[in-house]
Amino acid sequence: MSARAGSKPPIANAPISYGVFGATGGAGRVSPLEMLAGIADAGYVGCELGPPGFFGGAGQTADAFAAAGLRAVAAYVPIHFTAGDDTVERELCGLRRSAEELVACGRDGLLILADEGSRALLKAPAHDPGDPRLSLDPNGWRRLAQITRDAVQIAAEFGLRCSFHPHVSTYVEHPSEIDRLLALTELSLTLDTGHLLLAGGDPLACLRAWSERVNHVHLKDVRVDVLRAAKATGRTDFDQWWADVSVPLGRGDVELAAFTAELLRRGYDGWLVVEQDRGPTPRERYDEVAEEQRANFEFVERLLEQGNRLH
Repeated sequence: MSARAGSKPPIANAPISYGVFGATGGAGRVSPLEMLAGIADAGYVGCELGPPGFFGGAGQTADAFAAAGLRAVAAYVPIHFTAGDDTVERELCGLRRSAEELVACGRDGLLILADEGSRALLKAPAHDPGDPRLSLDPNGWRRLAQITRDAVQIAAEFGLRCSFHPHVSTYVEHPSEIDRLLALTELSLTLDTGHLLLAGGDPLACLRAWSERVNHVHLKDVRVDVLRAAKATGRTDFDQWWADVSVPLGRGDVELAAFTAELLRRGYDGWLVVEQDRGPTPRERYDEVAEEQRANFEFVERLLEQGNRLH
């Protein structure tokens, strides 16, 4: 972070706010070009990439972002750190494809690494980090550190930087696990306010503790009671109820005003990426989704104005 008095970080969105995640896309949904046009119309100046190839090849991706007048700010790269070498190599190939797309768009985006967890963790969001059945052992941590070093090296070959995104239902979700990651690697962090709160962290306290390592921010609001109810009733269909956890900014339990004010106080000048996770969205609901994302942009604008008045 570097101090810039009175400055406002640029605001971006992400395809997951429109129900695009993993390898999703396809018939019945708004086209990628329509999505980018809507994001720009709402006031955003950037967007993260979707899964590799979502906008086409590298050249098509660059053309799509240029047509919308948006900057490509990052690409999310999930990796099964506990899987076999063949699986990891396939995922690093996906990293290379995302890197090619970012370079075509201007070479200033981040490759965001994230653990993809396991089936056991998918059934145990916000796990106890002290439970050895749901935690990495020393060999697992060494493997994770080595794979991230390999990923950073690949990114460097494209002239790109990496960041790491702690994520619920993975081996790096709780603050103690994030501390372990930071101690073992030189990685910067993508700090996601929603995932941190759900995993048992305080986003504001985490920002204060890790501010020198934070180079990307996801602004997400969540309802913790939805997670608690799912855990209490033993639900294992994480993919089904997760969309109910993530809500429009200002309607959940994250103290976004205090968090944003602290970002400004510390001179954060990276991207603020709005993420409102949702399931695959049919075309007939696109206008509703687009209006929510416009409201999210306006909400962040107000937070930044309030924060700058405080400083």
